[in-house]
Amino acid sequence: MQIIPREVFFTKGVGRHKEKLASFEEALRNASIAEFNLVKVSSIFPPGCRIISRERGLARLDPGQIMYVVLSENASDEHRRLLAASVGLAAPRDPKMYGYLSEHHSFGSTEDDAGEYAEDLAASMLATTLGVSFDADKNWDEKKEVFKMSGAIVRTRNITQSAMGRRGEWTTVIAAAVFLL
Repeated sequence: MQIIPREVFFTKGVGRHKEKLASFEEALRNASIAEFNLVKVSSIFPPGCRIISRERGLARLDPGQIMYVVLSENASDEHRRLLAASVGLAAPRDPKMYGYLSEHHSFGSTEDDAGEYAEDLAASMLATTLGVSFDADKNWDEKKEVFKMSGAIVRTRNITQSAMGRRGEWTTVIAAAVFLL
């Protein structure tokens, strides 16, 4: 039996609690996916997969349902520690081809920086499979132009959550691509 997701939605959340596990649970609640059984999968964006809104995706799910996700998470109990979790997407122009999702988690990166890095990572992985040559040492804006000019990569995006740690509690951030069958 083949299981190929046909739709995906993106979500993010932050949680805080004195216990690390409870902080993770709060982040899942904030992202509206705590009531589901999450199965982490690797980072292939299926051919023909459509991006839908979080609200539309959540409306089609039932509590306890098993969901496949590409999940990035990060946690810290350090006061004033900046942390981020991001999922980047790179989709090919040809809808019959697969794309890439990337998970990136970092400390000290702003939400924008972490999101751009995740997009860059996904686009770089896709570019290598499509035979698009680029200079890996160039910054994201320069690489993005090369990818767009190649005509092979049609869309990139990211979802990113960042937060600053607080004294006496764990802070957890998550970002997820949630697949629907």
